Amino acid sequence: MTHAHITSWLITILLFLIVVSLQRSGSAKVKIAQMVLRLFYIFTIITGLLLLHSIASISILYIVKTIAGLWVIGAMEMVLVNMKKGKSAKAAWIQWIIAFALALFLGLSLPLGFDIF
Repeated sequence: MTHAHITSWLITILLFLIVVSLQRSGSAKVKIAQMVLRLFYIFTIITGLLLLHSIASISILYIVKTIAGLWVIGAMEMVLVNMKKGKSAKAAWIQWIIAFALALFLGLSLPLGFDIF
């Protein structure tokens, strides 16, 4: 399940960057790409919840990782909404970077992650 979750969030991030570039260029295909991105939000959340459910003893760090992961998805939506409305998305980008770094660090340093840290 770990590999499915990692694949899911990698595709989600790639789709997010594609949607951002489509919005900046004013492409008509942005709505389709954004709907596919939202579908991958759901895949990412489901695989994350299945991973969380498979843990025998949940520590507080797993809960923090879950919250950080949801924060990443929320920040992605804030970036896209602010860009669509023509507002500055700087604060949303900063939130996304912080949340992504926290979720990535926790995900890779906890026992279910890979032994990088």
